[in-house]
Amino acid sequence: MNYSVLTRQIIKEMVNEVEEKKYGVKYYAFDWDDNLMKMPTQIILMSEGGDEVGMSTEDFAEYRTDIGKTPFEYDGETIVGFAENPFRFFGTQGDSKFMRDIENAPLVRGPWSDFIEAINNGSVFSIITARGHHPNTLKKGVLKLILMGRGGLDKEKLVESLIRYREIMGLKPIKDENWLIRDYLDRCKFYPVSYGAGSATNPEEGKVKAMEEFINYVKRMSIRLQKKEYQFINDVSNNFVPKMPMVGFSDDDIRNVEVMKKHFEKKPDNILRTYHTKDDEKTMMEQLVKRTILKIKSK
Repeated sequence: MNYSVLTRQIIKEMVNEVEEKKYGVKYYAFDWDDNLMKMPTQIILMSEGGDEVGMSTEDFAEYRTDIGKTPFEYDGETIVGFAENPFRFFGTQGDSKFMRDIENAPLVRGPWSDFIEAINNGSVFSIITARGHHPNTLKKGVLKLILMGRGGLDKEKLVESLIRYREIMGLKPIKDENWLIRDYLDRCKFYPVSYGAGSATNPEEGKVKAMEEFINYVKRMSIRLQKKEYQFINDVSNNFVPKMPMVGFSDDDIRNVEVMKKHFEKKPDNILRTYHTKDDEKTMMEQLVKRTILKIKSK
């Protein structure tokens, strides 16, 4: 028996149980690149010789504060700044490429398992990404992944969850599976923060603004959903006291995570849990496992 794996699973179940008792409905927010998928899309930089050099999104998270400030070596070239229209494939110009790339881009194991959980259970989620595609492009991309059954996404499980949701909410039964899925994705939120006037170079501010909007949205929705659940199960609406929802946000760029955490942790009604994802793991959970294992060993 692999006790390390077993310990991780036990602790994860314990944490989930505590969180479920403390909070109400669980919602999800995901960065896209290198958090859900390792997309092949590249940022285009300029070398000192005037050549264009492509940089991966994973490397860009490391180098982005240096670009244009001081020359540095990358991929055998000396980078002096951005090329013209460096994010050309991350906006509407790259919509068709985005739709093709998601078919085979490698999945990031840790956050992707949460993505499966969110979608298969019919939970409302948001995509908060530095990309600048039209929001509908991201929505169409997720729909495509669901219909493909990519990486564990299950259309049938999602439809079953959505039917239960409509029953609890007292909504008219709908048999059209495609309509149910489209309606579900319309209730989810897609924030490509560099779409329009946003900045892909420094997306932190745009991501915080998007999260503010998403949190306000899920707070309102969570109260309505919980009240319907109480009426459906116990008929005790007069005694209804709503629990606060919980939102988990994962991002591979440590700067985004730090800025997001710093902004929301000061709020008295903070419901956000932030996770830095790297090498297929979520940092917060990993730290918890390490602390617990050390305590067990010290006894």
